[in-house]
Amino acid sequence: MLSRKSSTRVAALTVLSALLTACGDGKPPAQNAGAPPAPTVTVAKPTQKMVAETDEYVGRFIAADYVEVRARVSGYLDAILFTDGQLVKKGDPLFSIDKRPYESAFAQANAARGTAQANLAFADSDLKRGEGLVRGSTITQQSFDQRTQAKRVAEANVLSQDAAIRQAELDLQFTSLTAPISGRIGDRRVSVGNLVAGGTTGTTLLATIASIDPIRFEFTMDEGSYLRVVRNTAPTAADNANLGLNLPVKLKLLDEPNFGHEGKIDFVDNAIDKSSGTIRARAQFGNADGRLTPGMFGRIQIETKPPATALLVPDTSIGTEQVRKFVYAVGPDNVATPKYVTLGPVVGGLRVVNGLDPDDTVIVNGLMRVRPGAKVTPQQATPAPNATREQAKN
Repeated sequence: MLSRKSSTRVAALTVLSALLTACGDGKPPAQNAGAPPAPTVTVAKPTQKMVAETDEYVGRFIAADYVEVRARVSGYLDAILFTDGQLVKKGDPLFSIDKRPYESAFAQANAARGTAQANLAFADSDLKRGEGLVRGSTITQQSFDQRTQAKRVAEANVLSQDAAIRQAELDLQFTSLTAPISGRIGDRRVSVGNLVAGGTTGTTLLATIASIDPIRFEFTMDEGSYLRVVRNTAPTAADNANLGLNLPVKLKLLDEPNFGHEGKIDFVDNAIDKSSGTIRARAQFGNADGRLTPGMFGRIQIETKPPATALLVPDTSIGTEQVRKFVYAVGPDNVATPKYVTLGPVVGGLRVVNGLDPDDTVIVNGLMRVRPGAKVTPQQATPAPNATREQAKN
């Protein structure tokens, strides 16, 4: 019979034998399993393309000419000769005011002129008779002077009536209102039969006309952008004096993907606003089809530097570290290394970046699965058909 101490030794030997057997069966324990495989990522080289540096601004279209149609004479509105919102040309009839009172005034002015001419004829003949009488001392010098004065008054009265006729004729013409400019007219503000107030104060607004071709686009740029435009587009003192005038620009509307409208800058203000630190500028665009309307928003693009070769990557390949941007470059050892870059504009769906080399291989998909200095399993990205065509052209 074994003692208690001997029993304990036998049990210990049994456990040790079991452990040795487990270690010798060729199957490692679970806790000794290998590290997880390297994550699979998609890589590609940066796209090289000729890109011009540009600035973009949001602005609003304004009419080159905008006129409020108001009557110059008062009267009852007799007719409206246009359709609300139609295109009108300069000189097209728009409104008609009742002409009858002004026709009567014109006739009265003509009659008054006839009376003045008759008085002048009588005063002239009376003066001629007096010339012979004063030589023979038949009439006094005072009577002759009175006849001379009467003729001069008659002449002045004729001149006054001529002016009254011209004014009555103008008033009669002003009863027909025509378009002062070409453009699109708004809706009528007064209906037929209403009394229209004319003159220079307290006049009645009848309609408005806004020119549409060409049309202007007004926007503001900050001081830094203004300096870039002036320094990079004005190589000489003469060009600098023009402040970028006639500089070509492009524009797109809010529902358009590309900058398809071409125009030029025709005005830059003469001072920077102290409160906002911006300066006002204006560009002009053709608008033959009338699609561009005053008050419409758009985005304008100004080229600040001539085209140069740039490197572009998808936005999905760009990571953020606090305030810095980076991309992961994969070396020959398949190790991902961050490279810090500065961002430029988006061109053709790709982002311009500075800080990369043309031979760098960049992770473009799977960025969230990568850690700095970790190995990855790279797979080459398949180029899009349009990118292939662009590379073939280059």
